[in-house]
Amino acid sequence: MRIIISGGGTGGHVFPAIAIADAIKKINPEAEIRFVGAKGKLEMEKVPKAGYPIDGLWISGIQRKLTWRLFAFPFKLVHSLLKAGRIVRKFKPDVAVGVGGYASGPTLQMAGRKGIPCLVQEQNSYAGVTNRLLAGKANKICVAYEGMEKYFPAEKLVMTGNPVRDAIRNSKATREEALEFFKLDPSKKTILVFGGSLGARSINQAMAAQAELWVQNPEIQVIWQIGKLYWEQYSESSMAQLENVLVLPFIDRMDLAYEVADVVVGRAGALTISELCLVGKPTVLIPSPNVAEDHQTKNAKALEQKEAAVLLPDTKAKEQILSLPLEILASAEWQAKLRKNILALGIPDADERIAHEVLRLIKDKA
Repeated sequence: MRIIISGGGTGGHVFPAIAIADAIKKINPEAEIRFVGAKGKLEMEKVPKAGYPIDGLWISGIQRKLTWRLFAFPFKLVHSLLKAGRIVRKFKPDVAVGVGGYASGPTLQMAGRKGIPCLVQEQNSYAGVTNRLLAGKANKICVAYEGMEKYFPAEKLVMTGNPVRDAIRNSKATREEALEFFKLDPSKKTILVFGGSLGARSINQAMAAQAELWVQNPEIQVIWQIGKLYWEQYSESSMAQLENVLVLPFIDRMDLAYEVADVVVGRAGALTISELCLVGKPTVLIPSPNVAEDHQTKNAKALEQKEAAVLLPDTKAKEQILSLPLEILASAEWQAKLRKNILALGIPDADERIAHEVLRLIKDKA
C-alpha cells in the first residue's frame, strides 16, 4: 500500500498532514507513505523529523503584485508538474492526499491524470484556491465546517474535522500541574494571549498598551506569549514588567497553558480553532488580516454564529484585547455558554476519520 501526501507551507497544513500519516500507520503499519512539499517551506524540516521521506517541488503561490516572481510562476508550475509526474510514476501510489498549500496542486493534478484516486482535506471554513482547483480531480473532500458545498460538490464532502496534535487531544494535564509549571497564583483567574509561535505584531501592540488597565486589575493574571520575532521589542515594555503578567517568547506546553486558562485570546487559524474546540475554553478570536482571502475572519464568524467564540476584529484589538476577556470573566453564564458551544464543535478523532476515508479509496479501487 503506497500513499502520497502533499501540501504544506504553514503549520496549519503540515501538522494535520503528519497526523493523517500517523493515523494511517496506526491502522496499517505496512503502509508506505511519501510526502511531497514545497522547497524551502516548513514541511521540508518537519516531515523528516516525523519520520517520513519527502520530495520538494520548486513551487510558490501566484504573486498579486507585478514583480519578477509573478513572471517566474509559469516556469515554476511547469517544472513542478514535470517533477510531480516523475514522483508519481516512480512511487506508483494507490492514493494521493492533498492538504492544501502550493505543492498539493501539481501532485494531485498528475496523480489524477494517472487515474489514481485523490482525497483533499480542507481545514478552513473558506476553501483555499489550490483545493478549489483540485475539487474536480478529488474523489473525496474532507472538511471541518458545515456549508462547504459553496465551494465543493456536495456528493464528495465528508465531515471529518481537523486533526489535532496528540498532546492536546489526549492531554492529562491538571490545573495544579499547570499552575506550578508557569509559577502562577492559584487564587487568580488567568487569561492566555498568544499569536502563534512567531508572534503577531498587532496582538503584541495591543497588549503593550494595556499596562494602565492591568494595574487596575491585580486580581487577574495573564500569560502573554510574545513570540520569538517580537521578544526583544515587547519583553521590556511596561506591561511586561507587571507582577500579574507572565511574558514568554514561546510556549512549549500548550496543553498546560490551555488547562490553566479561564479565557483564551488568539488568532483564528484552523489548527488553533480545532484545538480550542477540544479544550472547551471561553475564547476571543482575533483574525489575522494578513492571510489569503481573509479566511481567518471567515473561520471566526463560523464560530461566532454558533455562539461558540467571540470575534474581535484586529482593528479593535488595542481597545478590547483585555477588556473583552474581563467582561467574559465577569459573567458565569456567558462563560458556560461559550464552553458548551465550542465543545460541541470538537471532533477528537478527525485524523482517524480521514485515514479511514483514504484507506476506503484504496479498497474501492481494488
